[in-house]
Amino acid sequence: MPDQNPHDITNNTAVFLKDVNVAYRIPTERIRTIKEYLIKKIRGKVKHQHFYALRDINLSVEQGEIFGIIGRNGAGKSTLLKVVSRVLYPTSGRVWIKGIVSPLLELGAGFHPELTGMENIFLNGTLLGHSRHEIQSKINDIMAFSEIGDFINAPIRTYSSGMVARLGFSVATAWEPDILILDEVLSVGDAAFQKKCSNRMVSLIQGKSTVLLVTHSPALIEELCTKAVLLDHGKIISAGSGKEISQQYVSMLNK
Repeated sequence: MPDQNPHDITNNTAVFLKDVNVAYRIPTERIRTIKEYLIKKIRGKVKHQHFYALRDINLSVEQGEIFGIIGRNGAGKSTLLKVVSRVLYPTSGRVWIKGIVSPLLELGAGFHPELTGMENIFLNGTLLGHSRHEIQSKINDIMAFSEIGDFINAPIRTYSSGMVARLGFSVATAWEPDILILDEVLSVGDAAFQKKCSNRMVSLIQGKSTVLLVTHSPALIEELCTKAVLLDHGKIISAGSGKEISQQYVSMLNK
């Protein structure tokens, strides 16, 4: 359920973040054992410093957008998606989400390695809130899109990372979610499958789904995203159209 509707969002807003911070307390010195930690803790000698994974994030995403998030490794992209997915709660700030979020944050998220692909379709579909009947009605579509073939009856642990990603993406997009969150998923698989995923995302927003996409690819940001932000060291340093942010990111990498 979303938080109480703040005054500064519109009826078309799907995701709204205001003054969001995610901070971690890190010991200033290395402590090798729990015993050493407890002794120092009792003596008041454990000192911490705060590390900000996200700092002062203000963000508004409209319904029906493909919204891009790009930045170098460690910029805070995945942390931001976890906050939107409610996998991670911020240290401070407000998060308002309208609708049901379908997150695909990492390869194999929600999959059990010892279960078959078919069994994992039902497991993952259930985790996304769908009934067995609803999942059964999508089985043929999921199998056709994922191109898994006979491996559908093999354990997930026998799959390549690309196969896991294809199956995960196929399940997550088999229904039209209110908000679809993708973290580097389109970086796996061959060019043909990546194009297939891009076309699926375009069809989702035509059906009024909202897509949040994290990628290292400026080409994808420019091609797919209506709007985007550039993250660096946990801060949004620039926001604009997909083309503008793509060009700024390339310039940053070339400095």
